[in-house]
Amino acid sequence: MKYPQGMCTLFLAAFILLLFPLLLFAASPNTPHGHTEAIFIAQIVALILLGRLIGELMARIGQPVIMGQLIAGVILGPSVFGAFLPELQHSLFPSAPEQKAMLNAVSQLGILMILLLTGMETDLELVRNSRRAALSVSIAGIAIPFVCGIVLGEHMPVDLLPNPTQRFVTSLFLGTALSISSVKIVAILVGDLGFLRRKVGQVIVASAIIDDTLGWIIMSVVFGLALHDGVDVPTLARSIFGTLVFLAVSLTIGRRIVFLLIRWANDKFQSELPVIAMILIITGVMALITNAIGVHTILGAFVAGILIGQSPILTGHIEQQLRGLIVALFMPVFFGMAGLSADFRSLASPEMLYLTLAIIAIASIGKFTGALLGGRIGGLSVAESLAVGCGMNARGSTEIIIATFGLTMGVLSQSLFTAIVTMAVVTTLTMPPMLRWAFKRLPLRQDERDRLEREKAEAQGFISNLERLLVTVDASPSGQLASHLVGLLAGARGMPATALHLDYEAKDNAPEGKAQAERTVSVMSNAAASGGQAAESLSNDGTADPKVDVAIQVAEPTTSDDAIAAEAKKGYGVLIIGREPSSEGREFHSQITRSAVAFGGPVAIISARGVHRESSIDEPLNILVPITGTNISRQGAELAIALAQGTHGRVTALYVASSSASQTQQWVSRWSTRPAATDAGDAAVQDIVGMGKIYGVEVHGLVRSHGAAQNAILREANGSDFNLVVMGVSPRPGEQLVFGDVAADLLERAECSIVFFSSESPAVATALQQPQDNQGIDNG
Repeated sequence: MKYPQGMCTLFLAAFILLLFPLLLFAASPNTPHGHTEAIFIAQIVALILLGRLIGELMARIGQPVIMGQLIAGVILGPSVFGAFLPELQHSLFPSAPEQKAMLNAVSQLGILMILLLTGMETDLELVRNSRRAALSVSIAGIAIPFVCGIVLGEHMPVDLLPNPTQRFVTSLFLGTALSISSVKIVAILVGDLGFLRRKVGQVIVASAIIDDTLGWIIMSVVFGLALHDGVDVPTLARSIFGTLVFLAVSLTIGRRIVFLLIRWANDKFQSELPVIAMILIITGVMALITNAIGVHTILGAFVAGILIGQSPILTGHIEQQLRGLIVALFMPVFFGMAGLSADFRSLASPEMLYLTLAIIAIASIGKFTGALLGGRIGGLSVAESLAVGCGMNARGSTEIIIATFGLTMGVLSQSLFTAIVTMAVVTTLTMPPMLRWAFKRLPLRQDERDRLEREKAEAQGFISNLERLLVTVDASPSGQLASHLVGLLAGARGMPATALHLDYEAKDNAPEGKAQAERTVSVMSNAAASGGQAAESLSNDGTADPKVDVAIQVAEPTTSDDAIAAEAKKGYGVLIIGREPSSEGREFHSQITRSAVAFGGPVAIISARGVHRESSIDEPLNILVPITGTNISRQGAELAIALAQGTHGRVTALYVASSSASQTQQWVSRWSTRPAATDAGDAAVQDIVGMGKIYGVEVHGLVRSHGAAQNAILREANGSDFNLVVMGVSPRPGEQLVFGDVAADLLERAECSIVFFSSESPAVATALQQPQDNQGIDNG
């Protein structure tokens, strides 16, 4: 990788220019004694500034930013800054206890925040998909270096131990520090190399997730031993039992409680950033719980992160806001503090140098050998196991946190702390080139290529990126159908849904209204369960998706428009409307228009007809999707496939060619065996067929040439056994909600149920009064 000439000089000059006033203030004899807050701010700014600059340099050479933050601390500490300018370094980082306490408090809080973020980034689905290989790699990769670390600690010279009576606890700290990979470092490096979605990359990251999880459980128990000055059997048994109970409750009942708390904060509070406040409260409470059962607070913070990260209501912008605070403040301060605590001058001692080299060798060889052996046991090839062994050898943040706690608790000496930090730096910096070398030996297989293409297409979809659904219904057949379809979609995709039942009169507390609302909940819940089961059986990898809680909430509005507008502020991806009367001839009912405008975002309007007014709505869906090749019609097809997935239904993609198209294009076939597309119609249908494969839904292709598009669509919809038409549409500007002539004809003349789906906001179209072209099925 090439960089502009003088890049390093530029960064160095920027550092000196920006840091000089801080150093001048800290070193000034006129600085009043007791102005600890000023020095504290100078320390924070120095750590953030230098950490950012060196972290940027590390990122540009393909290394983790965390290493730059650690190196920044080393430079500011006794190893570099203190060696050349000891008085200036001491002025900026004085040894006064009250001064150290201020920075240490931020560092300790930073540990909890870093573990919260690590837990939020823990992808349990990744572990599930690669569980056999990942579990064997993790266990073998931990066991070998862990045992070697304990043996090394038991034979270590006494003068290197801070407390000889706690040798075994020190050995446990050393064994853990040598055996655990850092999931944060591993995930970043594997992602940067472009292997995160490859099979080997998933095994590496999944193994690192298990490593981190087991590591924090082990360390919580070891911390308990350190606090009690040795092995106390009753205390140890209490810690282990308490940890198991905590994990069992957290991953079952706790998961639901966390989701409900986050949703409650998001929906009930009107002040700024209520969800972030709730996340911090949950983290603190769970940290206190683990502290109360005799293990360390870090386990509570890590498990809290896992549960929070799984909450389906956690939107991307909320996660980014929280991440920004942690990455910008807490991480550079914590890792900078770790660098400040390391004194590399101790490596000048031959005894200490040999011990450090031995620790690096044991950590590297032990982890590589264990991961390689575990990969073979888990069914990986030699080349894949070799890559896994290389990828698991990055330590970084996890070891530094462990070593920091060991130093703080007095079970690691300053020299041992420095040796572990050196090991973490060396193994992390050497991992990327080793992994690149190993990945070159792994060509992309066809099945991997197909899977990566499917995942890329899914990531670009509209429906797959929705996070929360809002449905407004009444007790009519259209309301019941909308409730059923929303339940299918929520269950198949694991999205929470909120229902606004508009027949419920809160002021009268009418029993009939309550019963209707309860029926809505029942319909949605049953459909969600059915959709989830169907999605499991259609999963591409043959494994079941994890169960996802679908939240059903029935509001009690006084006026429907106000209720929709108020609920929309809580954050929803789309509004689904199922109410009657839904139309007045070729136009939507005025209430439908008002509801769509009140929401101000993507909308789906459902009208129940045919069998959905006469018989059960639980029958499999046979869906007709008119397409044009445009993005709008493609989104309609995506919705149709998602609904079919929830009922083992069928989808037919209909492309209506112009009347001048060749008559040879009038045919019906299964497009899965169709060769490369020969015209626009072929290409459009093949695109939808490919989308269906992503979700395991078979899509049939249908191309017609019949003059007016609406006549061809109505002929197929009314003359075949379709029970639902799903159509992607664009709103027209005007006082009423209008989707064009084709949609108007379907609204008036279609005999089967209809879903009109628009990813554009009707309110925007109405307000701006912008003219649009009348081209294609989606806009008439």
